[in-house]
Amino acid sequence: MPVADHDHDHDHEPDPFEERFADALRNTGTAFGADGTDRQDLAARGEAHGRRMRSRRRVAVAGTAAAVALVGLGGALLLPGGQGGGGRQQTAAASPPSPSLSPSAPTAPQAPMSADDIVRTLEKLLPEGGISSEGGHVTDHGSYAGAVYDDGRGKAAITVSLDRVQPGSREARQITQCPDKLFVAYDACTTTKLSDGSVLMLLKGYEYPNSRSGTKRWTAELVTPAGGHVGVQEWNAAAEKGSPVTRKQPPLDLGQLTALVTAHEWRTAADAMPLDKRSPAGPDTTPATPRGSISATLTALVPDGLKIVSKSPPDDDQFGYLVLDDGRGRSLVQVNVQPGMQDVEDQLFGSDAKVLPDGTKVALRKQSGDKGISGIVWWSVDTIRPDGLRVVISAFNSGAQNTPATREEPVLTMEQMEAIATDRTWLTLG
Repeated sequence: MPVADHDHDHDHEPDPFEERFADALRNTGTAFGADGTDRQDLAARGEAHGRRMRSRRRVAVAGTAAAVALVGLGGALLLPGGQGGGGRQQTAAASPPSPSLSPSAPTAPQAPMSADDIVRTLEKLLPEGGISSEGGHVTDHGSYAGAVYDDGRGKAAITVSLDRVQPGSREARQITQCPDKLFVAYDACTTTKLSDGSVLMLLKGYEYPNSRSGTKRWTAELVTPAGGHVGVQEWNAAAEKGSPVTRKQPPLDLGQLTALVTAHEWRTAADAMPLDKRSPAGPDTTPATPRGSISATLTALVPDGLKIVSKSPPDDDQFGYLVLDDGRGRSLVQVNVQPGMQDVEDQLFGSDAKVLPDGTKVALRKQSGDKGISGIVWWSVDTIRPDGLRVVISAFNSGAQNTPATREEPVLTMEQMEAIATDRTWLTLG
């Protein structure tokens, strides 16, 4: 479960390119103790996006968070079809086959496409219908824009984001990885490598990870060989949050969604964008199994006698989880390990934080989980060492943070969680 944002009703405000992974961790971390709703939703977005879904404010996991699998939340494919009336491109509604795309050649960096240009292009590429309520946001490294689209069967929000990531980087890979169902409720997700080397993810998901509102969010994420990143999202409502469902499904089927995200207009614009200076300088050379897997370390530190039902894969060096069972019900335990957090230490740890002899600060919290989940509670221990290494452990009284409680309390006591979070083994992972 992530650190709560200050105002979750505004977490859709576009800031898609300024908040890369490390920044997102810090930004959400500053709100760790904030009292807000939809914390599970933020967790889902952190896990599923952070690595992807830049079309909205990406909430990475900063405290007791779901994995930031750099994430909310990343198919079968289809090329755009013939031209329809009004200059709009028509797309087939059948199950989408893999498209044959021309490779995108990197060009000299160009200014990001304007929000107005995105909306005009979106209007041209969408099937026949009306466009209204346009809006967007542009930074030095990318563009975001959205509109309300109405094909006569109900208004629906559609957004497009464009930026560029380092080719071959971990971020480039993780943008198109399907999320872990332990954290994100979705109906289907597929990742496909296209003929030109681009990778496409298609996700049929929900605005909330437990799908409680009925608002569906379908996502397409494309990363080209040059690092161009195109993200498209659509909803079955006129807004992603705070708006009633207007139709049973989002307006574009998977074939149409694929046609839209793979359109050459977006690919050309994304490939020509400058790389964010904060992106890695070259391809990711991290081994498949990092020096110290978080889940493996957590496994070694939990008390004996607990059955490990499932665990996170050993390919993330900042997040890991275990689902434990002591015979009285399953309990999800998560750990985030974040180096270099000195700059937000004062925001994360107040005067009431416990200070250990070695200078480590410790904050303990017990609170309710997602308001939409029956009986779920969230316990967390947040720690930071003098060198800025932050280790946050959280536990729930359920085997997943978006399912009802399976027991009265988490499987670990606060004392056990503090012992795990302050163990010196974490120092060996950096």
